[in-house]
Amino acid sequence: MPHLLDDIWLKPYAQAIRGRAARALAKAHDLTEGKMSLANWASAHMYYGLHRTTRGWVFREWAPHATSMWLVGDFSGWRNMPQYEVFRIPGTDVWERKFPARAFKHGGNYRLEMHWDGGHGERIPAYARYVVQDPETKLFSAQVWAPKKPYVWKNPVPPRKTQPFIYEAHVGMASEECRVATYAEFRDNVLPRIKAAGYDTVQLMAIMEHPYYGSFGYHVSSFFASSSRFGTPDELKSLVDAAHGMGLRVIM
Repeated sequence: MPHLLDDIWLKPYAQAIRGRAARALAKAHDLTEGKMSLANWASAHMYYGLHRTTRGWVFREWAPHATSMWLVGDFSGWRNMPQYEVFRIPGTDVWERKFPARAFKHGGNYRLEMHWDGGHGERIPAYARYVVQDPETKLFSAQVWAPKKPYVWKNPVPPRKTQPFIYEAHVGMASEECRVATYAEFRDNVLPRIKAAGYDTVQLMAIMEHPYYGSFGYHVSSFFASSSRFGTPDELKSLVDAAHGMGLRVIM
């Protein structure tokens, strides 16, 4: 901060800059509660959401103002059922429930039915890994992504570049045809051209799920779900894996 304010053009705004920096530090402490780094806090998707375990499934959601909560979906006829109720961990804002292996199936759609003081409604879990849109209703739902054969990575991540030569791309627009292109098409048709042009890094736009395609991905609705418009999570992994095999690092 002292060196930043050595800039004569910034000195008139020193008070505002210090104020913003102080608020950023305060917010970081509020988020982490002083118990972890911001990087660890940003990896909360490894804890929250729906996850497979050795014995079945576990679901967690951070919802400080909720009074009750259920998972509803194909498995429950979209009704609140006791066996899918999620409970608050005493003394916290975290809701959790463990489920048997038979509770969810690959490809099943689900949402959260949440109640709070003065209202209730269905919500997509904040840490959903895959979200799909119904072609008729246009409504989005989280979807269980747990194929019997998980994707196996083939190539190591290329070494980090001190001065990366970056090619920015949008998967859906990477086609000569008037339609939304796919992860597989980008992998097969575009990656080789990027490599041949001498780039060492690919920056992919609009990977996080977003309801409005015309936003170019800036209207993010599910930060931990890759956009289903372009294909499945495994097809995205295949794209990234192929890029690594060509010596290309991938930024999202």
